[in-house]
Amino acid sequence: MPRSEAPAASAGGELPGAAPHDTARRALEPRVIPRDQHSISRKHINPNAVKVLYRLNKAGFQAHLVGGGVRDLLLGHQPKDFDVATDATPDEVRHLFRNCRLIGRRFRLAHVVFGRDVVEVATFRADHRASDGDDEGQVHDDGRILRDNVFGTIEDDAFRRDFTVNALYYDISRFAVLDYTGAMDDLEARRLRLIGDPEARYREDPVRMLRAVRFAAKLDFEVEGGTAEPIHELGPLLHDIPPSRLFDEVLKLFVTGHAEQSLAQLRRFDLLQYLFPAADAALKAGDTGFEALLARTLDNTDRRLAEGKPVTPAFLYAAFLWPAATGEARRLAGEGESAVMAMQRAASRAADEQQRHTSLPKRFSGPMREIWILQPKLERYRAKRARRLLAHPRLRAAWDFLCLRRDAGEDLAAICDWWQQAMEAESGGQKAPPDLKQEGGDSGPDGPRKRRRGGRRRRGGGGNKT
Repeated sequence: MPRSEAPAASAGGELPGAAPHDTARRALEPRVIPRDQHSISRKHINPNAVKVLYRLNKAGFQAHLVGGGVRDLLLGHQPKDFDVATDATPDEVRHLFRNCRLIGRRFRLAHVVFGRDVVEVATFRADHRASDGDDEGQVHDDGRILRDNVFGTIEDDAFRRDFTVNALYYDISRFAVLDYTGAMDDLEARRLRLIGDPEARYREDPVRMLRAVRFAAKLDFEVEGGTAEPIHELGPLLHDIPPSRLFDEVLKLFVTGHAEQSLAQLRRFDLLQYLFPAADAALKAGDTGFEALLARTLDNTDRRLAEGKPVTPAFLYAAFLWPAATGEARRLAGEGESAVMAMQRAASRAADEQQRHTSLPKRFSGPMREIWILQPKLERYRAKRARRLLAHPRLRAAWDFLCLRRDAGEDLAAICDWWQQAMEAESGGQKAPPDLKQEGGDSGPDGPRKRRRGGRRRRGGGGNKT
């Protein structure tokens, strides 16, 4: 059943259960920005989200657009998602919408489904100390939130959110923006500020450190001093986050159009080591070639996204893990492995090692390994082998990676040009260009290829079939 408006705060401005280090005091009333003083219009909001808001309001519930959607609309950006916050419980939302499904255990949500479009509806949450001792609000001994289903008022909800600029509410019943945390001032100052005591908030959920980096990169905001200060010390808490969740954060950091800025912020706060330790070590060691490769990869990713072209995490991971793969491949080659076999083994080891930090689903790890394994094959091509490689499904991606290595300073210009001519000839039904003659005969970037002893290789014998 619908609930009446939440009780007001005490005369001192504090709500029951308020954290002692809240950045802003909880006022009796929020700052209300009326329609004529903000830029949000219903025509810029997803029509399905508007339907959800109005139906909840009609049923007697509070319902507001909240979080990043409000923030981005005020900044003049088009939001990716439009999330709704309400005082209706998940079960009450499901009762109102036949096209609703409930998800999550740690954080129960209602998803109202309109074909491929999903509107996420969250019930107002309260501070965990408001829990009556049930299991709906669980916190680990180190402060991490394990379960977050303590429902509360809109005031409670505003102060348990992470950053002030994510705690704005758009009230569709009066077309006003509600600000409980001083978010409008931070928005105007382009400042990213945590709500509450930063150290406590990071301990509750260490991923907030990565979110600080991401929002600073995406919005071009400055991280406020108190919010920034604990990050270097608390970074190791990210070791306790499941690799699957960190993989999701990697995608948000690097596959949403602001990859270059994200890398700069990760390096500024020394957080790259918890996502890609081999890449971090190479950058700290002053590997200028790898730094250039990574910069070009991220720039290429951002440009493709800006042009509406697809990108794949496989290519991104191929760049970030390149130092791990090549380092192991060189070691194996020094033990006598062929270039291709060394890269095959190194690729598997690098992928397996990365799973300890950020998980990488097989649909991405497989193509990533193929991109790597094709590198020595592309470098050591011959006419017959080239014809077989031209039909490889990963050839274009591997060639793109080869060209990025060229752009980063490796001596691969002639080889990249040859493969471009070969691919163009293949698409036009023509013969591949003649082999590029390299000094020292049949050689590659690691020097002349060793000739086999014993003359002609026996049919069906050993060796690497490429």
